[in-house]
Amino acid sequence: MRLLLVEDDAMIGETVLQVLRAEHYAVDWVRDGRMADEVLRSEHYDLVLLDLGLPQRDGLEVLRALRARRDTTPVLVATARDAVGDRIAGLDAGADDYVVKPYDTDEMLARIRALLRRSAGRAEPAFEHKGVSLNPATREASLNGQPVTLSAREWAVLEPLLARPGVVLSRAQLEEKLFSWKDDVSSNAVEVYIHGVRKKLGNDIIQTVRGLGYLVPKQ
Repeated sequence: MRLLLVEDDAMIGETVLQVLRAEHYAVDWVRDGRMADEVLRSEHYDLVLLDLGLPQRDGLEVLRALRARRDTTPVLVATARDAVGDRIAGLDAGADDYVVKPYDTDEMLARIRALLRRSAGRAEPAFEHKGVSLNPATREASLNGQPVTLSAREWAVLEPLLARPGVVLSRAQLEEKLFSWKDDVSSNAVEVYIHGVRKKLGNDIIQTVRGLGYLVPKQ
C-alpha cells in the first residue's frame, strides 16, 4: 500500500517514516501544504497522513481542495491541534479519522489499517480467499491454515489483489503499491514478486490477464 506523509517537523517525519516503512508501506514524504496539494493532484495514494499546521498552505486547505475534487482517498489527520473545535473542523473538512500528537504509533497504525479496510469495503481485519489468509495487523500469512513467509514486496503485491478478487490491476498500479519515490524500479520487478507469491501459494493464486495486468480470480 502506498501512503503520503505530510509533515513539516523533520524529527516527527523521520520517526513516522521509519515506523510506516517497517510495516512494509511504500511512503512518500512532503513537508509543506503547497507540495502536498501538487502531489495529490498528480499521484494516487491509498491513504494520506496529514498534519494541519503546515507552511505555505494549511492542512485544512489541502484537505478541502482534495474533497472538492471528489477525491475519496482516506485521510488520517495527525496534529497537535487537540481542541474539540479543531477536531470538528478537520472532520467536517473531509478527514476520515483523527489522531492527536504526541500520538502512540501503535494507535496510528491501527487507525491506518482500519481506514484501509473501510476503503476496500471490508469490516473484517484479515483477507481470506481460496485458502489464503493475510492479516495486516500481525503480518501473518497462511495457506490452508499453514503459515507462509512472504517478503515485504511479495506481501505488497498480493494484498491489493487479494482485497478485490476479480479486479484487474495493471503493472503500473501494482508498482504504485510497491514503491515510493526513492526506490529504484526495475522493469520486471512486479513479475519477480508475483513469481515469488506463486511459488509459495500456488500458480493459480494470481492470474495474468494478457495486455491488462493481474488479478486474483473470484472462484
